[in-house]
Amino acid sequence: MNAIILSALLGVVMMFSGIVTKNRTAITYIAIAGLIVLLLGNVLNTYGVFVLHIDTHSMLNFEKFGLFFNSIAIAATLIYVVLSGRDIEKVGVNVAEYYALIFFVLCGVSILSSFSGLLMLFLGIEIMSIPLYILTGADKRNLKSNEASLKYFLMGAFSTGIMLMGIALIYGATGSFGLGGTVRITAATGLPMHTSFLEVAGLLLLFVSMCFKVSAAPFHFWTPDVYDGAPSVFTSFMATIVKAAGFIAFVRLFDAHTEVLGPTWKLLLAFVIIATLLIGNVTAVFQQSIKRMLAYSSIAQAGFMLFALYGGNDLAKEGILLYTVAYSLATIGIFAVLIKMKDYTFDGFNGLAQKEPVLAFTSTICLLSLAGIPLTAGFFAKYYMLASVVDAGGSLWLVIVAVFFAAISVYYYFRVIQAMYFKEGEAATNGVISQGFKTGLLIVAGLILLFGVFPSLVLNAFYF
Repeated sequence: MNAIILSALLGVVMMFSGIVTKNRTAITYIAIAGLIVLLLGNVLNTYGVFVLHIDTHSMLNFEKFGLFFNSIAIAATLIYVVLSGRDIEKVGVNVAEYYALIFFVLCGVSILSSFSGLLMLFLGIEIMSIPLYILTGADKRNLKSNEASLKYFLMGAFSTGIMLMGIALIYGATGSFGLGGTVRITAATGLPMHTSFLEVAGLLLLFVSMCFKVSAAPFHFWTPDVYDGAPSVFTSFMATIVKAAGFIAFVRLFDAHTEVLGPTWKLLLAFVIIATLLIGNVTAVFQQSIKRMLAYSSIAQAGFMLFALYGGNDLAKEGILLYTVAYSLATIGIFAVLIKMKDYTFDGFNGLAQKEPVLAFTSTICLLSLAGIPLTAGFFAKYYMLASVVDAGGSLWLVIVAVFFAAISVYYYFRVIQAMYFKEGEAATNGVISQGFKTGLLIVAGLILLFGVFPSLVLNAFYF
């Protein structure tokens, strides 16, 4: 509850900070201080030191899993703002409003990690999504940004309608908005009641809607255009913290409903996983823009994160937390470098290692982690995802297919590394790169390597 209340209040504070001061740097520092307060408040809530008690009438359920994810999401946002705060200041004149929207997104994220009813799921999704529509169109002078914002809004509204229809069908079938509403026992026999067609149809509609939110195939078509059109500094945020929150909500929702869908659930999920991995990886291979390549690779990463749903066990929950850490660090790092480049094509990175060796080195670590190379956090993230499937007695062929597509991803990630180190060119950057920015990138790269060697540091904190 601490994170929900504090993030909402801090969003309001950021709105008023734009009235108090017009100094963009000062506003960024206020946002950083707010994120530190928010992280501290959530940690205190996690370990029961200080909790804001509000009766939610069982609509929210604050468990260690959700609270720990909140800490990861807030910490990742803090790293994101510290690294890319200067670039947020350059997007437009309303810097305070951008930070306010980011805090409101975190409010939605905090609800999604703790909801125990379908109405709170809907509210969490909307509180998280609506600010993103605005951030996507923040660069008003850029027609691509305006187009991406409109496309995101229309597709988001359409998926919200599907979600509401699904919730309505489930309520009509069960008479409850709660996640446990489907578990009904006949009083006379003590046996589970028969599942109605309305309930199954409602769950399928919810599945479609959530697939849209996490950009899983075949509901991914909005992702490349929106990520490519949005200001790069906000694409970084959308592709990490927001996507991970969608998966946490996905896991919480279908943990309580897998029995209703029966054995066809695994078959349906396997199809979506394979389609997501296929479309994301194969399409990324043919991209000439690194930003667009990263957009398609985020679809491929979503395919791996879907294994948390397929596994449905404790190993899957550990894996999704570790994946959130690894994926967020690597994506925030590579986008922070990308923002500094004048040319987003592969040729624009030619010779970067000679001109800016620190940027090239940290980019390499981030790309290796995204590819799942050993000694990086991304390796163990993918390992836990696949191990959860094996541990759940899932199909080994699905694991083999995932490994095959992971091998394909190595190709397009290594194209960037090849351009930086093995091709001649003059990689142009936007001005002089500050020493503080380079230090921040090195810290991010160090964390990726640290969690790649000692993944237990993340998991031990979860069980502490």
